[in-house]
Amino acid sequence: MFPEEIDDIDLHWMKKACDLAKIAAVHEEVPVGAVLVNADGQCVGEGWNQPISADDPTAHAEILALRGAAKQLNNYRLPDTSLYITLEPCPMCAGAIVHARVKRVIIATLDPRTGSAGSVFNILNSPHLNHRVTVTTGVLQQECSSLLKTFFLNKRKKLD
Repeated sequence: MFPEEIDDIDLHWMKKACDLAKIAAVHEEVPVGAVLVNADGQCVGEGWNQPISADDPTAHAEILALRGAAKQLNNYRLPDTSLYITLEPCPMCAGAIVHARVKRVIIATLDPRTGSAGSVFNILNSPHLNHRVTVTTGVLQQECSSLLKTFFLNKRKKLD
């Protein structure tokens, strides 16, 4: 993970991912959003967390964005794409990102519990796999981190 200079394009797409994360929160899902953009700068897939509402443990934002893009592009390989994610991907999502051959992943906030882009695991750049992903972190970190913290704080309050 190497922080790079954040440009307006990265901010634009991460704001879109953050808006999708807010939709997840409204549906009482963990607020994570993802947007997949092709080399021409077009959104080809997007998603927000839906495992609870979809009764699907694989319905993470990243997986839904990858599925949507694969259908739209008629290809399970998604080379020359960039995936904007509000939270560092879990091992399942990181594996799917590698298998899809995504070129670049841009992450708002890291996940110290299950992060698989270097925080806990480093699946996106594992020397044991046949594809490596360029990773940028910290784009809209404060906004996306605050969204997650507020969500879990409110969830804990409901349990009290």
